[in-house]
Amino acid sequence: IMALRRALHFVFKVDDRSKTATFYRDVLGMKILRHEEFEEGCKATCNGPYDGKWSKTMVGFGPEDDHFVAELTYNYGVGEYRLGNDFLGLTLQSSQAVSNAKRLGWPLTEVGEALYLVEAPGGYRFYLVDKDQPHNDPVQKVCLAVSDLPKSTHYWSSLLGMKVMERNEEKKTVLMGFTDTQCKLELYSIGGTVDHGTAFGRIAFSCPHKQLPDLEALMTKENYKILTPLVSLDTPGKATVEVVILADPDGHEICFVGDEAFRQLSQMDPSGNTLLDKAMAEDKSDEWFAKHNKQKALA
Repeated sequence: IMALRRALHFVFKVDDRSKTATFYRDVLGMKILRHEEFEEGCKATCNGPYDGKWSKTMVGFGPEDDHFVAELTYNYGVGEYRLGNDFLGLTLQSSQAVSNAKRLGWPLTEVGEALYLVEAPGGYRFYLVDKDQPHNDPVQKVCLAVSDLPKSTHYWSSLLGMKVMERNEEKKTVLMGFTDTQCKLELYSIGGTVDHGTAFGRIAFSCPHKQLPDLEALMTKENYKILTPLVSLDTPGKATVEVVILADPDGHEICFVGDEAFRQLSQMDPSGNTLLDKAMAEDKSDEWFAKHNKQKALA
């Protein structure tokens, strides 16, 4: 059953779309897969606890059917998010990204053998493995902080069905995934409280839609938090998907979406790039706040 589950994306809140687009497109070398604008907040709080106008941009090295991608959410009225210690980094293999960063003068720190640390706008960490980009997905793993490693490992493996692939007592990490070929999840014990700041992310997975009620029932039975009970989300003109949003023992947000409808919803949109560029060009929110001597809200 669990082999039918797959890792989809990580959600980042961004406060500067153009710098962010430069990072993902020009430094990492990802493509804009689709871009959508929304007039009001999302029923499953995809854009955080906000009710206003927002946008969602999916970026990755290839289609969401077989690549782990990033979901960039932008709230028009928010100027800055406070980063917590919850998201510890996304690792991808691409010597092209390393040379792009050098060429563009984007700050790079060598942190290991053929391993570089680079920060996306907003302070999100990316680790670049300086080796040829693989033909399948270059994204290798997402690392999240946990306060109690055995407890979190139990949650992710026994309840969510991830396979433990590697344990490193010394580094206090556990690496897991649904299958060997997908992006992995690494849990890292920080031995203290996990702080999500106001930038708190969310990791998304899909499963056959008929498993969603069972997943929800299991969490209820085990007394774990459900942030959004099973709900249907409509995207105008696209497939309606069902999602349930969970929280792990440290409050990391986890979205499970019905796979069948999500595969329709997540088809690449050839005009994604153009739509993002148009939205950025038309976004006059900075000017509006400046003109009214106001500052965009801190999240």
